[in-house]
Amino acid sequence: MAFSIKSANKIKLQQIVYHDVRERFDLSSQLAIRAISKVSEVYKRDRSIKPGFRIDGAVVYDQRILSWKSLELVSILSINGRLKIPVMMGEYQQTGIDRKSMCGQTDLILRNGIFYLAVVVEVPEPSKFDAVGSLGVDLGIVNLATDSDGDTFSGKQVDEVRERNVSLRSNLQKAGTKSAKRHLKKLSGRERRFQRDINHNISKKIVAKAKDTGKAIALEDLTGIRTSTTVRKTQRSRHSSWAFRQMRSFIEYKATLSGVSVILVNPRGTSHTCPVCGHNERRNRPNRDTFR
Repeated sequence: MAFSIKSANKIKLQQIVYHDVRERFDLSSQLAIRAISKVSEVYKRDRSIKPGFRIDGAVVYDQRILSWKSLELVSILSINGRLKIPVMMGEYQQTGIDRKSMCGQTDLILRNGIFYLAVVVEVPEPSKFDAVGSLGVDLGIVNLATDSDGDTFSGKQVDEVRERNVSLRSNLQKAGTKSAKRHLKKLSGRERRFQRDINHNISKKIVAKAKDTGKAIALEDLTGIRTSTTVRKTQRSRHSSWAFRQMRSFIEYKATLSGVSVILVNPRGTSHTCPVCGHNERRNRPNRDTFR
């Protein structure tokens, strides 16, 4: 219906299809509203296509249709009534979560035959401490991060995985079979998870260092850098897959949880500015790997 009337307005869709959806699929009022909301959200992302939905696609629940009885038991409203389902949590989740902190929406996701609940949890923000100086962090491609003390975090591992996957991805695309397409999807997922894990580890170390030394973190504001910079044809793949926004996001939220302030600075000239005395001259950086 959203595609037919060319509208992603949830209220408008609800007025048109609500009663029909409830009758045809025997849904409760809240499940019908959630189904309409999902259609609205998906169509809003790309109005040029008619979106399709898998029978085992992710389901979004709110507090009216999903409630926690304990950290080991959840009650979910289904088309067959309320279901009470046991929940398993890792050690980290068990120590950092309680029922009072759970809020908002919860996504039910089926992945590799296992159902997962993605839960929104409220975490109290500690007060930011008074920083003495700042730890400058330069985000890059060869070195994913370099701080103003000279410590670097190499992107070599990420490059090796990406380069190894380039030829494999090309061969799978040429094959074009169903199994090749499934393999491609798994390959992309593994690569994203690997990059995410690397960024988590690096951002954790940067924030821990800033906290231990009582400093704020100064980050380059790289907003719009993909469109404002040009690279060689051979470097386009690395440039387009550069996950700097994810790294910045990880640093910012980890810093917030640790009471560390984050300052965004204009990146212009930072690559040839001395972090000690502030002297700024192009001759300070004769090439990418040398600063004098």
